[in-house]
Formats: sequence, structure tokens, C-alpha cells
Amino acid sequence: MKLSTYNFLTSMAIKGVKVGYPLKLTINKKDVIESEFNPVFIERLLPKLDWSAVYGAAQVAELAEDIPAAQPENIAEDEQLLQRLHHLLFEIDVLEGQLECPETGRIFPIADGIPNMLLNEDEV
Repeated sequence: MKLSTYNFLTSMAIKGVKVGYPLKLTINKKDVIESEFNPVFIERLLPKLDWSAVYGAAQVAELAEDIPAAQPENIAEDEQLLQRLHHLLFEIDVLEGQLECPETGRIFPIADGIPNMLLNEDEV
């Protein structure tokens, strides 16, 4: 699972959950897979990102020193930061781990890079 995907996942479909975001991420195994950097794509993605979730993912991925805690206003002008953000969101691949609903504590396992977000009948 790429960390760009993590930024958009929620457990709001669980019965009684109001927000379900951001999910608590635990990484047990990760890989780095290089990909081509496209600064325009990263710039266009910025408005869709929840920066606190991005920074939280950076902390869990042990890259917090590369990503500021608050989104800089001039981020589109900082190509080095855009490259670090690209690395975090598109080159870090979570192979094994889990996602946890912040409201219910429900665990969603990540196996072979795929988060299992399927719910049981009694959860919907």
C-alpha cells in the first residue's frame, strides 16, 4: 500500500463511526520502490491531502525529519520538499502492518501490500 492511498482511507462505513479518520497506521514491513518524480502531479495533489495525516505517516515511516509538521505556504516553490513528499507518498510501499479505526479500535490488516477494509455484517 502506498502512503498516498493511506491518506484517503477511512473507517466511516463502520456502524456508529462519525469520522473514522485518520486511521492509525502501523508498519511492520515496508519496501522502497523508486518512481519518476513529477512535481506538477505533487502540486496538484496537495489540496487533496490532509497534512496532519501526511505528517503522521512520515512519523510512522521514520521520515518525520523530511516532512514539516505543518504544511508550508510556499510548498509548491520548494522542489526539495516536493521530492521528499513524493518519496513518502509514492515510493514507500507498506507490505505488512495494520490500520486502526480511531473511534472503535477496529483493526484492518495490511498483507502483501493490500489493506483489508472488508467489514463483517454486524459492523455495517
